[in-house]
Amino acid sequence: MSSPDLSQTHALLPDPVAPVKQPPASAFRLPDRPNYAALIVLATCSFIFVTAEMMPVGLLPEISAGLDVTQAQVGLLLTSYAAVAAVTTIPMTALTMRFPRHRLLAATLLVFVVAQLMAAFAPSFLVLTLARVFSAAAHGVFWAIVAPIASRLAPPQMAGKAMGLVFTGSALAMVMGAPLATVIGQASSWRIAVVSVAAVGALSLVGILLVVPVLPVLPKDAAASLGGLFASAGRQIVSKATVPGCAITVIAVLGQFTAYTYVAPLAERGGGITGSSLALLLLGFGIAGVLGNLTAGRFIDRRPDLVTMTILGLMSLSMAVLVTTPGLVITAVIVILWGYASSPLSMALQAAVIRRAPTTKDAAASVQVVAFQIGIGSGALLGERLFHNGHLVLLPVIGAVLTAVALLLVMRAKETFPSRPVAHVDAMH
Repeated sequence: MSSPDLSQTHALLPDPVAPVKQPPASAFRLPDRPNYAALIVLATCSFIFVTAEMMPVGLLPEISAGLDVTQAQVGLLLTSYAAVAAVTTIPMTALTMRFPRHRLLAATLLVFVVAQLMAAFAPSFLVLTLARVFSAAAHGVFWAIVAPIASRLAPPQMAGKAMGLVFTGSALAMVMGAPLATVIGQASSWRIAVVSVAAVGALSLVGILLVVPVLPVLPKDAAASLGGLFASAGRQIVSKATVPGCAITVIAVLGQFTAYTYVAPLAERGGGITGSSLALLLLGFGIAGVLGNLTAGRFIDRRPDLVTMTILGLMSLSMAVLVTTPGLVITAVIVILWGYASSPLSMALQAAVIRRAPTTKDAAASVQVVAFQIGIGSGALLGERLFHNGHLVLLPVIGAVLTAVALLLVMRAKETFPSRPVAHVDAMH
């Protein structure tokens, strides 16, 4: 079995309505071993998307002063970004289902780079907001297609490992990307930081064109009308194959972000950790997350149920301990354990959803991305309300309970989280 041809380069923006000209299904074969070059490029893409999403957090004063708006208004850039991604992901994924995946991946990076340059040279806050809207739309499509693409760049029995490698990029963004963007922005200007992200995005686009192989449209999607593709995407919202994984996603992510948004005050409450010690602890949280992604990716194909239950169990335990005030050492260990467990959550849940929908991977993944965004937004909002009203101690309580509920649901959803080795089926055949 031979690997896909890596030498071909392609036009970026085909007509999504015109008949798709592509190699026959028989021309595409899954590789005998992971295509690490392409997977590293995808990991780099995930790194820059998350870095760009989170960049305003560390540059609130600089952006506020540069555009003569309040820091509260700048903070809305994150909320609006998540909202746009949640609203546009499913329809945009349906609209682009007839794009060959390698071309669509390149197109998302092209839109991302243009949006970053638009943001970097924005003369007003309105233009910056519009640039973030375009970036968020590309963000949603990227996360809907990246896991299915990763599963096609490795043998079926190693698809989870491939996804784990790609999702490591997003964990690295929290450790290195966002902090580095903050350093650049504070040392020079926030516009230089955005241009730097655009430059890495442009290099990633070149990498896609050079090393990502031809990934044809699935025959089922190529033959469908545009209306049929929208109907298919809509059916995923209520599909028996998709609903369990997406429901668990909302519950688990809601629990995670109710507490995680306020990890700093929780660490201070639990162990008196502040200042430079807190910065080092958060760095440890991120590094542990990178290791967690790599470890979970190694085992997710062998025991999807055990890996996901371990992730949720450790998350619940970590947050439960933070309900108390265990002291500096235990708090530090628990926060690092929390980072190790929570980082691979997204990968494990998305792998479960697309595994159950082999013929509609992208549509199913788009629904899961929306579920994840709903969990993030709802958790952050719930946490903010409780924290604002002086109920910090309730945040880890709610987080621990919700992740425990998600764990129990995983134990019952045996088809979505099987207790046996699994291989991701590619629908080209």
